[in-house]
Amino acid sequence: MSSAIKPVQHIISLFSQKPCWKIEPLAAKLKYSIPSVRRFLSQKGYFTSFTHNAAWYTLRSIPRFSPTGLWFYHDIGFSRSGSLTNTLIELTGRSSAGMTAKQLGEELHCRCHSVLVNLYRCEKVQRKKVGSSYVYLSIDPPTATNQCHSIDMKGLSAEHLPAEIAVLVLAEFIHHPESSFEQLAEAVAHRKGVSINVSFIESLFDLHDLKKKMKIAVQRL
Repeated sequence: MSSAIKPVQHIISLFSQKPCWKIEPLAAKLKYSIPSVRRFLSQKGYFTSFTHNAAWYTLRSIPRFSPTGLWFYHDIGFSRSGSLTNTLIELTGRSSAGMTAKQLGEELHCRCHSVLVNLYRCEKVQRKKVGSSYVYLSIDPPTATNQCHSIDMKGLSAEHLPAEIAVLVLAEFIHHPESSFEQLAEAVAHRKGVSINVSFIESLFDLHDLKKKMKIAVQRL
């Protein structure tokens, strides 16, 4: 029992110096075999990264997860859900209107299209064609129904937003590109006397991916 205390304490010391390690250099530092190091890590509790093919390790006490259950150290991503597949299932299931591969990739800072396709084929997620993209949904039927309804409502609201109101919103955004949707709605209401539902503005930007395009355009001015 006492022989296991020293390497575990050594592991804690190494992770206090650097929060993420690959198993081979960690084993070299500890001068133990890789199976032994994994056993020591299990005693303390650890996460493996969902990026980099799960090659990176961190102790369970280290990550400060975001509300979506993610934590990044530089480009290394860790998830409260564990693996990339579990994380994708969790994020798509929790989203109010599902998520595209592009949205998930931006959230996770890694490409995940092929994993999503495999999850769909294994019936672990559902998907719905929206425009030129697939939106990935929960496998739970009631949740997926609600997500599809949200998708339909967002598309409907954007398509029926009057052009003159859309112009007001976009003009306000050009002058204040860091504004949130709520701030844009308040600004248009204050300056033009036009009341706009925040969901209409959100759907307008989502439909045309305007947030990113407009920011790029403003940066070039």
